[in-house]
Amino acid sequence: MPEVKSTLREVLPKQGQLYMEDVPTMVLCKPKLLPLKSVTLEKLEKMQMEAQEAVKQQELAMKEQGQQMPS
Repeated sequence: MPEVKSTLREVLPKQGQLYMEDVPTMVLCKPKLLPLKSVTLEKLEKMQMEAQEAVKQQELAMKEQGQQMPS
C-alpha cells in the first residue's frame, strides 16, 4: 500500500504561547456481569438451610421418642 502524503503541514508559531488542549474522553469497556448473590452469601444461606434441616430432624426424632415412650 503506497504512502499518501498529507496535504496539511504542521505549523509552529515563532512567537506567542503554544498550548495543547487535552480533552478527556470516556473509554467504553466490555460490561462485567456481577453475580446476584456473592459466594459468601450463598455459603451462609447453605449453612442456614442445613441448620434448619438439622433442627427439623431433631424435632421429628423427639416427637417419635415421645410417641414410643407411653406405649
